[in-house]
Amino acid sequence: MTTRHIAIVAFPGVQALDVAGPHEVFATADRVLRHLECRDRYDVSVVSHRGGPIASESGLEIGTRPAGDVHRSTHTLIVPGGSGVRDAAADPGTVTWLAGLRSRRLATVCSGPFLAAAAGLLRDRKVTTHWARAAELAQAHPDLTVDPEPVYLRDGDVWSSAGVTAGIDLSLALVREDVGIDVAQTVAQWLVMFLHRPANQSQFAAPVWIRRGADDGVRRAQDLVDADPGGDHRIEVLADRVDMSPRNFQRRFTEQVGMTPGKYVAEVRLEAARRALEESDAPIATIAAATGHGSAETLRRTFVERLGASPREYRRRFTHHPDAAAPPTAAAHQRKVDQ
Repeated sequence: MTTRHIAIVAFPGVQALDVAGPHEVFATADRVLRHLECRDRYDVSVVSHRGGPIASESGLEIGTRPAGDVHRSTHTLIVPGGSGVRDAAADPGTVTWLAGLRSRRLATVCSGPFLAAAAGLLRDRKVTTHWARAAELAQAHPDLTVDPEPVYLRDGDVWSSAGVTAGIDLSLALVREDVGIDVAQTVAQWLVMFLHRPANQSQFAAPVWIRRGADDGVRRAQDLVDADPGGDHRIEVLADRVDMSPRNFQRRFTEQVGMTPGKYVAEVRLEAARRALEESDAPIATIAAATGHGSAETLRRTFVERLGASPREYRRRFTHHPDAAAPPTAAAHQRKVDQ
């Protein structure tokens, strides 16, 4: 029996989801492993310097075990972030306690690198963090290489992720590394996710909740499409870029992702166009060309067929204008429809 002990650090003002997200992933993975009668197990605990209840930044109270209860053979130590991370990083007792913990693998979530770096756990490492904290982290710890873009990244035995929900993506990646993609996908399905966003997806991109392939080649193809929706993604081109024959590539992609490569490209392009309409004032023809739809008319037909609204109507409905009047409530909208 192999049991991996996961210790999640908590402190006053911690971001509750930075703790609860990873906890749910590993606890669910343990239930899946037991159901499958595997020899692998997870043991998950939330720990703090002094133990006892901890108030998160949202006021949610989190029960923690005291420092002395941290398992001597901790496999993965997770350091979350939150508004209280600066006070925790300035508290000698917390920093000394954290510096004394030992684990085979370290993971940080959101602004967790501030505390982990204060404890000397990240010297000369490459990390990511919440995009809004990246510049501050780089200035406070110049020995770190801070990349504000990816959802999560790995530097040897140190993993780090962006803000809040990205901790779930990171934890699923850790489960996948430990016990395989089948268990990770099962956990994601139980959590009503389609596995996780690719590590190199920008924090600023809306997630495309589509299954990731089990093969490296299929996943690389997905990443290529995600990174450049408007690129040349014909089957022959993608297959060549991931060193597979077109026939084998199409078969394996469809089996593992649940849709053909062409359908996947269309979904990613639609998501990219939606995001561009919501976040920019670029002309519709420009957005159509940049997202692989070719012309404004092609984009219009796609939007009407898939979303029931033209790109112009979609932009008017979903673009936030700070100076505009508040949109009607759902109830008011329904009354208007009923009339």
